[in-house]
Amino acid sequence: MNFADLKADVKAALNKPEPLFLLGYMLFPLLALVFAALGLWMIISGQKIPGLIVLLVVTQAFTFGALWAIGRRRHIVANPPGDDAED
Repeated sequence: MNFADLKADVKAALNKPEPLFLLGYMLFPLLALVFAALGLWMIISGQKIPGLIVLLVVTQAFTFGALWAIGRRRHIVANPPGDDAED
């Protein structure tokens, strides 16, 4: 499997509501929670700068990723991409 096939498979998966449900409602929120706890633990244990970076950058990236996946899933469920071909 080459890189072009992998890229096409990922693009096809991001046009289906099931993988987006998994990302938006399960995986990204769980990772955001884990990294928020890690960032707080780092701040409490004395590593203030790396803890703030983890808390403010990594956690927010997973949070915005979850919001993106939920919005994309909502759009795909409302407007299925293959609706015209089935008629």
